[in-house]
Amino acid sequence: MSVRDTATEAYREALPVVAVSAVGGLFAGVVLGGMEAELARIQGLLLLVPALLATRGNVYGSLGARLASALHQGLVEPRVDLGDERLRAAVAAALANGVLVSGFAAFAGFALLAGLGRDHATLPTLLGVALVAGIVSGLVLTVVVVVAVFLGYRRGLNPDTLAGPVVTTTGDVVGIATMLAAARLVLALGGG
Repeated sequence: MSVRDTATEAYREALPVVAVSAVGGLFAGVVLGGMEAELARIQGLLLLVPALLATRGNVYGSLGARLASALHQGLVEPRVDLGDERLRAAVAAALANGVLVSGFAAFAGFALLAGLGRDHATLPTLLGVALVAGIVSGLVLTVVVVVAVFLGYRRGLNPDTLAGPVVTTTGDVVGIATMLAAARLVLALGGG
């Protein structure tokens, strides 16, 4: 295969996914722009946005890479089989890491804001938003990543090419949407 053929194949696989990623990022920005009321009521929530979005990309991007490597090595079959110990372990590790890092981000954000003398919501409020968003987005992202990687592989696409843009886009959209829902839930329960 020539360099030109390799480049053409890479663009053919990646360009549509990257285009969808750009649109998804714009949609996430629209949702974030609609969170003005929640951002005003939960002081310090805006500080958590980059940390929680980066967490989604890093944790679930690793899940996609782990699954892609396992597929290339023949360690897992390209189908969702809950009896597959490797698949269960990879999913469990991603979910646990996502929730733990979300909680850590809330603690660190609270400590940073308090240390700087900035206005901030209570720790239970920030922690509640981060954990609810972390759990819900983690469940959604796990399903999306596993299905996208396995389906792409079965259709002859390189899962390594798919995993990054799929995780980035889905992580941004789902991360912001679940953060908005979590903020509204916490506020409805009396947080602030």
